[in-house]
Formats: sequence, C-alpha cells, structure tokens
Amino acid sequence: MHETLSAVEDLTSRGAVSVVGDLAHLDEVQAIAEQANRLGPIDAVIHNAGVIDGPGLLPVNVIAPYVLTALISATRLVYLSSSMHHGGSADITGADWGGSRKTASYSDSKLYVTTLMDTVARRRPDVLSNAVDPGWVPTRMGGPWASDDLALAHVTQAWLVTTEDREALVSGRYWHHQRTVQPHPGVRDELFQDELLAALVEYTGVDLPRP
Repeated sequence: MHETLSAVEDLTSRGAVSVVGDLAHLDEVQAIAEQANRLGPIDAVIHNAGVIDGPGLLPVNVIAPYVLTALISATRLVYLSSSMHHGGSADITGADWGGSRKTASYSDSKLYVTTLMDTVARRRPDVLSNAVDPGWVPTRMGGPWASDDLALAHVTQAWLVTTEDREALVSGRYWHHQRTVQPHPGVRDELFQDELLAALVEYTGVDLPRP
C-alpha cells in the first residue's frame, strides 16, 4: 500500500526547505519572513495563500502579502488575484485589518492585494511585481463546479518567476493564462494606492522599503 505524500512532504523529500507559520497572525507572518531570510537570498515570492471568507480574510489575503513583501527581499513578486476583484470596492473606510469583525468581502480583499501589486511596481522599480488571476479552478476554495482547467492554474505564476521572456520582464501587470488583461480601475489609482499603503503601514508598523 503506497502512502500519498502531501505537496509539502513531496517537496521536502526532494531537498526543499519549508518555513512555517499562520498567515492570519501578524507576529507569525513576521516570523515566516525571518525564517525565509535565514535561508539566504530569495529570488522570487509567489503570494499564493488565500481564504474566501471568515475572520482571516483581510489578514491572510492582504496583510500577510504586504508584510512578506516588506520584510523579504526578492527580485520577482507575484500576487494571486481573482476575476472577482472587479466586484471589489476601492474604499478601505472602516477596514478591520486584524479580522476581529468582517468589514470587507473576498472581492474587496482581492482588489486590495491587486492594488498592492501595482503600488509595489510603482514604488519599487528594482523588482518585478505582477498579479495573476489563475481562473476559477476546482480546488477546495473554487469548488467542484469550477469551470477552468486546474492544470493551467499555476502556469502563469511559475512562468513569471522564471522566464527571461521580454514580455514578462515588465512590472505592474495583471495576468490571466499568460496574457495581460485590464484590472479594476482602482488598481491604477495612485491616490487609492497611497491610502491603502498608509493603512497597511499604520496597522502593521512595517514600512515598505525604498530601493
């Protein structure tokens, strides 16, 4: 009888090193960054983790990617967005970043993290920062009725952090299946970007470094 390895076990069995922490808790996110930095220079970070609802919505989907971006030095960054970000509101009034109460929808959280991507692209010209809509795929989050191909869900992210294709070596783009598409207008709004960044800095106490 063969045992099925988890994705983490499969990778560590091949020599990968894991870092561990709960992305819903700010102190543990900071600890994850410390663990990662002890491994040596980081080439790329794909901010893939996310939740669709519950108290961890803003902490996991927005706060964690921001803190890891600020504390880990990497040359390529990819943020997981969603087509649902088009239904989000470019308004952070009353947002509870700690997640003690629900103040935002999943669509809002994906708009915020996609805006973070473009904020990083504008403020950090020394890195490549992009966002990816992986499609509606049949994962535990997407559900069994999802209509997109699961085999394609990871392709664009992996391509963006490894390729030397000139088309991909441009920061601040929103991708779906290796094609650029237009994001929500709020993503490009520099006033909204600055408002969001100021709120993230105030809540976390962590500044986004300049190059």
